[in-house]
Amino acid sequence: KSSQSLTQGFLLAFGELFLKSKGVQKLLKRNLANHLTFFLKKEKVDFKLRQYRERFFIEINPYENSSRSSPTRTVLVGMAKVLQNTFGLAWFAQTFFLAKANLKDLSRFIKINYPKWLKPNQTFALRLKKDESVKESREQIIKEIAEPIKRKVNLGKPNKEIFLEGRKSGWFIYFKKQKGLGGLPIKSQGRIMTLVSGGIDSTPASWLMAKRGAENIWLHFHSFPLVSQKSIEKVRELARVFINYQPKLKVYFLPFSQIQLQIKTNTPAKYRVLLYRRIMFKIAQKLARKENCQALATGESLGQVSSQTLTNLAIIEEALKIPILRPLIGFDKEEIIALAQKIRTYEISIQPQEDCCSLFIPKHATASGRLEIAQELEKKLGLDKLIQETLKEAEIEIF
Repeated sequence: KSSQSLTQGFLLAFGELFLKSKGVQKLLKRNLANHLTFFLKKEKVDFKLRQYRERFFIEINPYENSSRSSPTRTVLVGMAKVLQNTFGLAWFAQTFFLAKANLKDLSRFIKINYPKWLKPNQTFALRLKKDESVKESREQIIKEIAEPIKRKVNLGKPNKEIFLEGRKSGWFIYFKKQKGLGGLPIKSQGRIMTLVSGGIDSTPASWLMAKRGAENIWLHFHSFPLVSQKSIEKVRELARVFINYQPKLKVYFLPFSQIQLQIKTNTPAKYRVLLYRRIMFKIAQKLARKENCQALATGESLGQVSSQTLTNLAIIEEALKIPILRPLIGFDKEEIIALAQKIRTYEISIQPQEDCCSLFIPKHATASGRLEIAQELEKKLGLDKLIQETLKEAEIEIF
């Protein structure tokens, strides 16, 4: 009599996480486990997370002799949605798990169930992976499993693949690998402060930084009450989408109109955008230090607008001592739009708004400014006191 038990769930495969040293792997796995636990509890899934050397298994109804029925489609769809939005996974698969099963148990299970998986005219292929605890040879396992399946084998282009993974704890059986987002688990690479405008570019930039394991804090400059709160409302909407990828998001809303009025009144038109950006970054640097962020991030793309030429990017960041990361620097607009659509922020971003830059932007901004002129103009403005007052007016929301 066999002592095996059958459960269902999802098998998760790591991407580059598995290439790290053992110490780093341990840290990354802990971040990934915490992330999954948070979101699965949010979905009200009753689960158990089992960890293996190069896999996680999220088991539903994990307890033996459970009186509960098989997981419903709603539960499985909710879990798949979480996994689709989780950084650090190469792929995941809905799977059966035969705990404490030997080869005979596995063969019996497949013999009983394969007619549900394969139609009479369909071909199949077995894909086998086993660790050293499984003593039988690959040839012996494949022969034992394949013989009772009364369907044709096609190793090149089968109608269905049957994946088998054997371990000391039992056997996994699954049929389809769903591609994960890749990257590294959130919070594994420190914190960054991302300047988010509400437009198309900055949220995809934030998403790409999250994909590399950085926890985002957002900073939004607005011109309310000189204009409506539309940009503020858009950033709130974008934040509610972004928390599908990051468990918690802190957003700073900072009024910028008084500083812009000072710049507009006292400087030549072609340098105003450069000065707006320089002051924004100086403020962002102060807030980043307060929040223990190791870098700033923006949605800038090389040459997209006049402030994003190489010359002007250098002028804008000249006075900073914190790195500025620009994950979209080599993207064109179509690529950025495609990414915004993929992460479900595009439709929000294209809603009309009067943002803090468009309100005060001149018709002819210079694409090739001179650093010494920008420095001299900024020095004459004497904005230190106004910057301090602006920082005091910052409002913080947690999503």
